[in-house]
Amino acid sequence: MKKLLLILSIITIFSGCKKAIEKKGEDLVIKAMTDGQWTMTSFTQNSIDITSNFTGYKFQYYADKTVDAIKNGTVEKKGNWDGDGLARTTWANFANATAPLDLINGYWHIDDSGWTYVIATQTTGGTTKTMRLDKL
Repeated sequence: MKKLLLILSIITIFSGCKKAIEKKGEDLVIKAMTDGQWTMTSFTQNSIDITSNFTGYKFQYYADKTVDAIKNGTVEKKGNWDGDGLARTTWANFANATAPLDLINGYWHIDDSGWTYVIATQTTGGTTKTMRLDKL
């Protein structure tokens, strides 16, 4: 019986540690995303470069999981975002958005990232999109 209690105690401790590590990872994703504005430096759709569609846009991410799409200094559209550093995924939603912001909507796989950039890919319905965001 004592061994069972010891094992349960150890499992509980490690479970708490895992949650703390996951929380710390989430905090780092939020800090990285919300510390400064981002610009689209590359966007391809089925290998066709359409980066110029995002000229003039900057993106400001907030800790409350909202994001502003700012075009030429004015907030054009508000949206929502989230990210999972452990799963290397992110998603965004600009409700009722038109081009080019509607291209950002949905779930993305983070292929590469650092404190100042994110490269992500999304494949849906035979369409593959790749974007690179860089922190200003």
